[in-house]
Amino acid sequence: MKKIGAVLTTTVLALGVATIPAPPADAAPTKFKNCTMLNQTYKGGVAKNATVRNKGGKTKYAPTVNTALYNNNKGLDRDKDGIACER
Repeated sequence: MKKIGAVLTTTVLALGVATIPAPPADAAPTKFKNCTMLNQTYKGGVAKNATVRNKGGKTKYAPTVNTALYNNNKGLDRDKDGIACER
């Protein structure tokens, strides 16, 4: 009886994991309309790379580092410090 329960549990878990959709590998990074929308997803904004530093002073949240996402939202980087919509 324990073997049947173990096999059944394993099968259900395997099927559950197999049905989770994976994001497409070639999906383009999102372009946000404004900083309010970007900050809903990325609280600290989006940085071009890990070495950029904020020019505007202290921030509350650390930015997410993603070059492609930054490039799509480069227009939202008002102070041109390499971090779009920092908070």
